[in-house]
Amino acid sequence: MALACTVFGQELYVNTEPASNMAAGSLGIRLENQGFFKPTYKNRSTLEAMYGLSGKVMVHGAAYLSNFYQNSQRFEGGSFYAKYRFLSFDDVQTHFRGAVFGKASLITNPYVMQEISLEGDNTGLQSGLIFTQLLHKFAISGSASYLRGFDNLGNNHAQITGAKDALAYSLSAGLLVLPKIYRNYNQVNVNIYAEVLGKTNPGYNQSYLDIAPAVQLIFNSVCRLDLSYRTPIYNNMQRNSANMYLLRFEYNFFNL
Repeated sequence: MALACTVFGQELYVNTEPASNMAAGSLGIRLENQGFFKPTYKNRSTLEAMYGLSGKVMVHGAAYLSNFYQNSQRFEGGSFYAKYRFLSFDDVQTHFRGAVFGKASLITNPYVMQEISLEGDNTGLQSGLIFTQLLHKFAISGSASYLRGFDNLGNNHAQITGAKDALAYSLSAGLLVLPKIYRNYNQVNVNIYAEVLGKTNPGYNQSYLDIAPAVQLIFNSVCRLDLSYRTPIYNNMQRNSANMYLLRFEYNFFNL
């Protein structure tokens, strides 16, 4: 369904993935920038490609560039993500879906943060579950996953006393606020989101819980602009992701 990104725009979450997939045969290209301003301004750029292999399977590939660990921008590595939708109960303007996902990353950065993050910081593996409920203009989604960190490339070893395992969890809600009435698929969609993002390193007394409000614009059913800012509700973990903005542009090609 080529227009799925507009019809179900309120579950195109900014900081998390829904259980739903892209349409089969569609390609999405993302250009993303994230960063923080204190103690000094640092930012990471991500180039990501997404492809719908079928109605149930989609894959992502991403490359990362940042100055998080040095003064100048440099290539950090890449990651691969795959998601399989195994559950779907569909009705008119409503559905409930479940998916399982896996992610792998190869990263060259120093291993200095307590957070295990596969988005440019750590080499590792991740697997988990996502469940998403759409109710007309409102969608809610939850996820839980396990991460395993390994030594980074370039002889960058994990800290001997550092955590190698982590649990991640999220709860995301999205609401379509505009247009009030659909007249055609060229109308601009405006979606607002509230996402709660958390992670725990079991046995290390290290965890955090962030709130990440976001706004999203979808143009001509094929491109979207996301803006989000996450801030800690609770934080007891050394990491880059605290107090971080996210700006993303995405363009989709359908029926390839």
